[in-house]
Amino acid sequence: MTRSALRATATTIVVLIALFCAACASQGTAYDGDDPPAVAVKPPTPIDLPKDLPKEPIREEGQAEVPLSVAESEHREQAPPADKRDEVIVEARSRGREIHDHVAEAQALLRDVNLEYVFTTTGRHEGLRGRPVVFALWNEATKQWILARVEIPPPPVKWKPGGRPLPFRLLTPGLKAQHVKGTGAERLMFAFEKDGNPLKVYGRKFPVFDNALVKKKAWREVVQTAQPIVYLPFTEDTLDPDFVSGGRQFLLATARRAIEDLRGARVASVAFPGDLLADVVPAEVLATLAVIEQTDDGDYMEKQDGAFEEVLSQYGLKREEAYRYSVSKASALGPMQFTNRRGNGTYALVVRRYPGARLDPDFERGATDILNSMKAAICLFDLELAEMRSDIRLAYRDNRTVLGIFPVAGYNGGPRNVEKLYRVLRKTGVGLEYLARPGVPSEGSKVTCPCVWKQESTGLRPVAIPKYNNENRWYIEKYQSILGLFDK
Repeated sequence: MTRSALRATATTIVVLIALFCAACASQGTAYDGDDPPAVAVKPPTPIDLPKDLPKEPIREEGQAEVPLSVAESEHREQAPPADKRDEVIVEARSRGREIHDHVAEAQALLRDVNLEYVFTTTGRHEGLRGRPVVFALWNEATKQWILARVEIPPPPVKWKPGGRPLPFRLLTPGLKAQHVKGTGAERLMFAFEKDGNPLKVYGRKFPVFDNALVKKKAWREVVQTAQPIVYLPFTEDTLDPDFVSGGRQFLLATARRAIEDLRGARVASVAFPGDLLADVVPAEVLATLAVIEQTDDGDYMEKQDGAFEEVLSQYGLKREEAYRYSVSKASALGPMQFTNRRGNGTYALVVRRYPGARLDPDFERGATDILNSMKAAICLFDLELAEMRSDIRLAYRDNRTVLGIFPVAGYNGGPRNVEKLYRVLRKTGVGLEYLARPGVPSEGSKVTCPCVWKQESTGLRPVAIPKYNNENRWYIEKYQSILGLFDK
């Protein structure tokens, strides 16, 4: 780095420190009770979309805490040197490159920021006023960084999407804030503005708590053991076509690597004796699971393919780090959403049943590593197929992407939902041999989705999936919808 660059960097640090101190000088309190703005929804096809979604989107984070061991293994990305950034700017860099650099700069800025905790006393009981979170905001008008301190309720948080606004304190004067979505490490996001101008969010520092201590309400110990992570959930400010296509390529490449690793290990399939496990699941199907596991139903209903692109954009921007902190109310963890349940969850099951796959035996480490968790997903797919009727297995073998709706249903809800799906399709007259990939419905035809597609002599026809499990039906709908994105 040149001396002039060093001087410029030093000046920037001084300015940032001044901004930070100014933010801490006044501990104001703000509550924004406005609902998020309404968004007009235009379905992309004549297919009717009903309003019978689950009351809670299945992928919105609940009250579960990310395991501390996952937070402690946080990866760090270094910001590019100032002189290198200047060179890229002169070369009229792409927006994607600019976003990536801003994210790296925000990470570096947030590393040494302290999170401030406030304890309260009610009678003999001591409590924690809230969970402190710090956001790194970029002011495009002034080309300056701003640190925004926000305090959200301590866990357990009872906020639900579509319900009452999340109460919070904005502790940085001069800003306006609005809660956008989420409450936990993976998805908590706010929107900010200053003097009427929106600020871009490129980083966020969030403390991960020990869930056992939270349940005991041992707040002093909670704070002492808290593990701060610097992680950026999805924001419109980071959505870019380059990241969407990059996410698609990354997932397909990782899925193919997982398959080839299993092929090299010569792991045998349980569902298809004599075949290799590596030949059970196509890479495209595996990649779709990594996306639909992180796409909640509400987002899909509102944005259709746009919801998938947001998830793909995360994979394109953050690659292996994407969705490491994703945890559901059932404590399903990581990009492929495996469970532990004290050693009796789906992850432990596949580790035991497929020793040749050499899966990481440590749940937290294995479930948050996307390559390892994709190999585990292949194992689970195989186990689910092994428990299905022989006619489903045979049909799947001949048409793995279309008949993938059955192991996908099992991946989401177990063998019981596979059997239910099979029965309701039989009742509607959709035999396994007639199932097809989604197409374009004929002019004037309408059907209530979620649906499957039936090949008839006159062409493709969508057939609504009768109700049996709402979450599982929409999981299948998302699977069929996203397959086309991986054909591009």
